[in-house]
Amino acid sequence: MNPEGLIKQALAFHQTGNLGDAERLYLQLMRAVPQDATAPHLLGVVRAQQGRNREALELMGAALKLKPHAPEVLSNYANVLKTQGRFTEALANYDKALKAKPDYVAALAKRAMVLRDLGRLEAGLESVERALALQPDHVEALNTRGVILAELKRSDDALASYGRALALAPNFPDTLNNRALLLKGLKRPEDALADVERALTVHGGFVEAWNNRGIILFDLKRMGDAIDSYDSALALRPDYAEAFNNRAVALWSQKRFAESLADCDRAVGLRPDFSDAMYNRANALAELNRMEEALAGYEQVLALAPDHPSALSGLANAALMIGDWQRTAALAPRLKADVLEDKSIIQPFVLMGYHDDNELQLRCSQNYVRQAGPGPLPPLWSGERYSHDRVRVAYLSADLHQHVTASLMVEMFECHDRTRFETIAVSFGPDVNSPMRQRLMGTFDSFVDASLQDDRSVAQMLRQWEVDIAVDLGGHTSGARPWVLAHRPAPVQAKYMGYPGTSGCDFIDYIVADRMVVPPDQDRFFSEKIAALPTTLWVTDTMRELLPPPTRAEAGLPETGFVFCCFNHNWKITPPQFDIWMRLLGQVDGSVLWLLEGNASIRYNLRKEAAARGIAPERLIFAGRTTPDAHLARQQLADLFLDTLPYNAHTTASDALWASLPLLTVPGHSFPARVAASILQAAGLPELIADDFAAYEAKALELARNPGALTARFTRELEAAYLAMMEAALPKAI
Repeated sequence: MNPEGLIKQALAFHQTGNLGDAERLYLQLMRAVPQDATAPHLLGVVRAQQGRNREALELMGAALKLKPHAPEVLSNYANVLKTQGRFTEALANYDKALKAKPDYVAALAKRAMVLRDLGRLEAGLESVERALALQPDHVEALNTRGVILAELKRSDDALASYGRALALAPNFPDTLNNRALLLKGLKRPEDALADVERALTVHGGFVEAWNNRGIILFDLKRMGDAIDSYDSALALRPDYAEAFNNRAVALWSQKRFAESLADCDRAVGLRPDFSDAMYNRANALAELNRMEEALAGYEQVLALAPDHPSALSGLANAALMIGDWQRTAALAPRLKADVLEDKSIIQPFVLMGYHDDNELQLRCSQNYVRQAGPGPLPPLWSGERYSHDRVRVAYLSADLHQHVTASLMVEMFECHDRTRFETIAVSFGPDVNSPMRQRLMGTFDSFVDASLQDDRSVAQMLRQWEVDIAVDLGGHTSGARPWVLAHRPAPVQAKYMGYPGTSGCDFIDYIVADRMVVPPDQDRFFSEKIAALPTTLWVTDTMRELLPPPTRAEAGLPETGFVFCCFNHNWKITPPQFDIWMRLLGQVDGSVLWLLEGNASIRYNLRKEAAARGIAPERLIFAGRTTPDAHLARQQLADLFLDTLPYNAHTTASDALWASLPLLTVPGHSFPARVAASILQAAGLPELIADDFAAYEAKALELARNPGALTARFTRELEAAYLAMMEAALPKAI
């Protein structure tokens, strides 16, 4: 046997991808020449290519015992350690290889990537620059340099490095894939998609590129195509936890929550320490109204990854949703501290349930925009003045369907002066046929479904239409897309109605409000200028029909007795108000408290809290979910609506008044804590605005003890307010 000839033959098989024959010959050589390190080293390389890393390390380790200072063996041994995430050991072996062979370019390049994996970016850059000084056309080193420069936020230099690599090797898939990720981060998703698809044309089995293609398509709002890409990645690598997690996010965005949960379970099963997948799992559980499990999920994330950027916000929201007041009391100072320290991403809407403080809400929104937003973008509008016959106003919303925002605003849209204003609706929500959708589509000069377009495409569309005023109706609420306006497509950009607070965005010029919700001394806590309407910011649909009420028995109410109610979401109920409500029930014989049905946990908790305050739990009656018309009709059976703080009744306040149900409120300090007072003031009912909780409790008790006089007086005053509203035609004042 000629060992030298066998080695050449084995290498030829190996280099052409015939691993089976290469393996056979390497094994033959190991038996024939047991003291030669070449065969165990190269068989170890084969095992690494087969994904059998433990065996690869054993074989290369055996080779190193025979030849401890062989640079190629040390470098390949380090490569396998790197693949296993054993970065410190890998670095030590690259250093040994370079001590034996200082001009080993491949080892310098690989060492640079390990230093990057260890977070030592500057050291990694120095290592790869050494490699390129030795061999300027080393494609892998140029690719690695691009990766490190991208992470150092030196995007132009990174693009240049990738460009040099691709000039030398135009179809090098790793560089195409890496440049795609950089272009995605630079908000160039179309260019990113072109690169990743080139990589897949060259290397159809490139699993990471399929995953990245899905991420890019997700950004382009091509959810179905994104899911197909993740499917392709998982077909190639069934244990690819990242692809399961990413597919879960895409499914969640399509409201396919059960499927999203299943994918999260698979991701966590594969990687028990995968905190992002655990977080997404908790999000899916929350959407499935499995709030206790969601809360436990967020706690599990924080136990595993205390600095997870979003889990605290999720936990705080879940605690509100189940009415866990002990937990919310503990979370309130923690949320405030995180906001003040800019420590984690606290969803601004969640903070509103905890703190009645415009200044804190401004800080929270600014942090959220900085952490979750796209960052500074080049403006599409560059100062031109349009000369249109009519002012072009575009309303941007995910709620232009059978949704409370649309129900409130539809008549306002209809009341626009069409001789002076051209109105455009840009819808991000579901395209579901309904009477409200049909009414809305007939209201605007143009109605555009932009749900499948990415933010930049929508912004470009607004710029092409030469929109004068773009109005965001969502803010930081579910489905809203304020980042469209980050591209500055219009001369004037405003926000209104859907989100009761400051956006924290420097690209929103105005917030439509009134001086009850934003007193002048609070202006400094809004990133926008205040466009204060003279009466109230609130609008409603005066064309709604009020159906006859059901019987008390049909509504689940006792035949007699005073009915206190609060049809706000249960999460808005806090201990100070609940204490008052229980004292009222204790002082008004036969009275009940009628609440909206939330979830099983909060129903149990509220009844438990009632019992703890000496009130029979059955005196809390929960109204099940029904249609908006039926809900409005049954409110006529209640006697007094008791408002909440720090988050008032908003839509529920105008609904109550429309059903001739008096509402009692205490205005707080922040925007969401003063909306009910704004509505009552505009309705000419200032006596229902209490100065503080003591006055609120006294007024409620007085009204409950004299319900006949309350109802008659309130109805006359409300009727007069309706006539005044009709005459003022408030929507035209906008």
